[in-house]
Amino acid sequence: MSVVLDKRFLLDFNIDISDTKFMDIDQIRTFLGVVANNSFLETANRLHVTQSTVSTRIQRLEAYLGVTLFVRNRSGATLTLAGQRFFRHAKSFLLTLEQARHDIRLPSRFHASITVGARIALWEELLPRWVGAMRVLVPDISIRSEIGFEEDLIRGLIEGRMDVSMMYTPQQNPGLQIEYLFDETLALVTTDPDKPWPNEDYIYVDWGPIFYEWHNNYYPDMERPPQVVNIGWLGVQLIISNGGSCFLPTRIAEPLIQAKKLFVVPGSTQFKLPAYMMFPRDSDSPVLQQVLESLRSLAVIERQKT
Repeated sequence: MSVVLDKRFLLDFNIDISDTKFMDIDQIRTFLGVVANNSFLETANRLHVTQSTVSTRIQRLEAYLGVTLFVRNRSGATLTLAGQRFFRHAKSFLLTLEQARHDIRLPSRFHASITVGARIALWEELLPRWVGAMRVLVPDISIRSEIGFEEDLIRGLIEGRMDVSMMYTPQQNPGLQIEYLFDETLALVTTDPDKPWPNEDYIYVDWGPIFYEWHNNYYPDMERPPQVVNIGWLGVQLIISNGGSCFLPTRIAEPLIQAKKLFVVPGSTQFKLPAYMMFPRDSDSPVLQQVLESLRSLAVIERQKT
């Protein structure tokens, strides 16, 4: 697939307009994939192509532009100055293409679409409630909802597959804006409040590096728990089925506490885990701005609860 290059881009890279008509979309996707993964090999795995295919696409793109886009070394692939300049254009091209692809497939009753990604814990009760409110507020916008970890969510933003993502551990990226939303309150809950804690039934939920640091500082003598999970939902399933304890956001644990399926461990501490949203820094989409304002309003309500 190809798209017509605009003249600002051609002039920015001193490309002869008379000799240039099309840009290969596969090359752009591959370029953005390398930026997101910092690796030719990982990009090849993600795109389900060979590493030589990735290298060839980048080489052809560099030859086409007449510049070197990446510096390859043992630590991966980093953008050159020219690569940083091209990144802005490449992301804009792909975002435009993705938006066009979504829009032309939309039924006539929708005037726009939006793709929202988030960690699974944020989809527990919180974001479904927000999606429901959005459907009432703007019923003519199609909403695609996705679950992912930080790496997947950030990659989706860079590659133009997502419009906004919410997570606990954002990573700085020149093309993306990070905005604080609210703090999750993580409480230690158990199925047996009379059982001394810590014990062999404790499940460590990986809530990210911030939680890991706090957990180690607060429990410096604790050995590695026999069970470790990477999402809170899985921790809940395991302790409900088999008994045990783990740290959960209070908004997730509260219904189970009220139902007397879970109990707060007596005398336990609570941790504050900040939640953020990320979105394209230079987007001028009015639909995205409406979504961002709605999420900011949701965050205000959540902050008032703590």
